Amino acid sequence: MVSALLERLRQGHRTAPYPKAPPTVPPRLRGLPVLQPGKCPVGCGDCVSACPTAAITRDERGLALDMGRCLFCTDCTSACSHGAVSFSSDHKLVASSREALVVRDAPPPRAEPLRPDLRKLLGRSLKIRVVSAGWCNACEADVNVLGTPVFDLGRFGIQVVASPRHADAVLVTGPVSDNMKLGLEKTYKATPDPKIVIAVGACAISGGPYAGHPEQHDGAGSVVPIDVYIPGCPPHPYTILDGLLRALGRIA
Repeated sequence: MVSALLERLRQGHRTAPYPKAPPTVPPRLRGLPVLQPGKCPVGCGDCVSACPTAAITRDERGLALDMGRCLFCTDCTSACSHGAVSFSSDHKLVASSREALVVRDAPPPRAEPLRPDLRKLLGRSLKIRVVSAGWCNACEADVNVLGTPVFDLGRFGIQVVASPRHADAVLVTGPVSDNMKLGLEKTYKATPDPKIVIAVGACAISGGPYAGHPEQHDGAGSVVPIDVYIPGCPPHPYTILDGLLRALGRIA
């Protein structure tokens, strides 16, 4: 016991100061995509054909990248020899609508917070029930790590709970496999009103790499209404934390 206390004193304060200070993210973090259509030659579609999830498209307006489908795999950047597609280290990816996840030549608008009555009710105390709807466990791992001393999710009044009857929000990961569709529906119905739904990861938003497969439902939006979209494959823990706080109006 004494040795454990001494080690704790040696380590000191471990909780990151975010959001009062910018987070420390890995230099190789694949964050907000940056498109520069001016560098893309007419008729070139290398990045479009390289994308495994059809997240990149090209139309009369130029290039577009759908973060809701993007796996952040960088196949597009490897295929593009002109530097028209790249990924920044900006971890702030949350959106309040499906359309706002589409990136073009300008950064997408920042997510709007929840409506005032929900912020008043949930802004200081948010209980989340996580539904893993056909997952690979990557998004769950980054949700779980928010409970460690580094992130300390509880200091914001946000807590993961075991029962939907104790929850204010349903956080969904995975493309919603056929076997999990009923479970998600029951969880949503068992969560008291008013409630919100948070989709975390490309699978929960669009089906990710499984989109179109008959044994899944192309994300949570086909089963329950989504209020907060947090893209990534998986999203960084700071991306998830930023999304939660931004939705609650805790950060601008």
